[in-house]
Amino acid sequence: MRKTVVIGLTLIAALVLSVALVFADDIELAKKSTLEEILQRGELRVGFDAGYLPFEMTNKKGKFVGFDLDMAKEMAKAIGVKLVPVNTAWDGIIPALLTKKFDIITSGMSVTQERNLKVNFSDPYIVVGQTILLNKKHEGKIRSYKALNDPKYTITSKLGTTGEQSVKRLMPKAVYKSFEAETEAALEVMNGNADAMVYDLPFCVVFMAQQGKGNLIFLDEPFTYEPLAWAIRKGDPDFMNWLNNFLLQMKNDGRYDRIYNKWIKGSDWVNDLK
Repeated sequence: MRKTVVIGLTLIAALVLSVALVFADDIELAKKSTLEEILQRGELRVGFDAGYLPFEMTNKKGKFVGFDLDMAKEMAKAIGVKLVPVNTAWDGIIPALLTKKFDIITSGMSVTQERNLKVNFSDPYIVVGQTILLNKKHEGKIRSYKALNDPKYTITSKLGTTGEQSVKRLMPKAVYKSFEAETEAALEVMNGNADAMVYDLPFCVVFMAQQGKGNLIFLDEPFTYEPLAWAIRKGDPDFMNWLNNFLLQMKNDGRYDRIYNKWIKGSDWVNDLK
């Protein structure tokens, strides 16, 4: 009987110790969270590549504006810290996050399995897809991306994007030309040096409104499904939990709708661009 009691007490003690150790590990993990660093620093540093309309861009006054910037402002406000925008070239934006140049990528980044090997993604804050801007000479002749899968066509997109991936995966027979900036890729088509550009719906909508009307044909039905999400460094459950709860709150209290209507449905902001 005494032996049984001793064994029982030993098991209870071991259980209590293991729970205490797990709890201690959780506390240490929370202390190492980016969220804790943001609070201690008093700044939320957000990384983005200005030029992806209408998500991040520069206005006439030289200020960074757009859908993602407004969301980031609300994010910083909710944490109670100052927002620090960090404009970063797209091809180096993930390495910059991993080396702590900023705390989070808020740059219209599509969720892909390849990127997910390097970073963790929040719940998607918007869903977009790939669309096509055609040179006007193809009006009535090309109605789908499938028709562009031919060596006689030259297609453009931005380097390192899901637009580029879509061309290589779905139109491998076409000649592909990559560009550092979306606008350069679109102008290549408009100037007659390429047949089509493949890129995200929001950018194509804006480019058509600004420069494409009468010069390009817009195949506006997305042929891919692409969720956009915020990216953070791996191993940070506290920050991820905060971001997902923040997004849920935004989508249910009217703030998200206000930002969406301003930048996605509206077009008044176009007049304020550089």
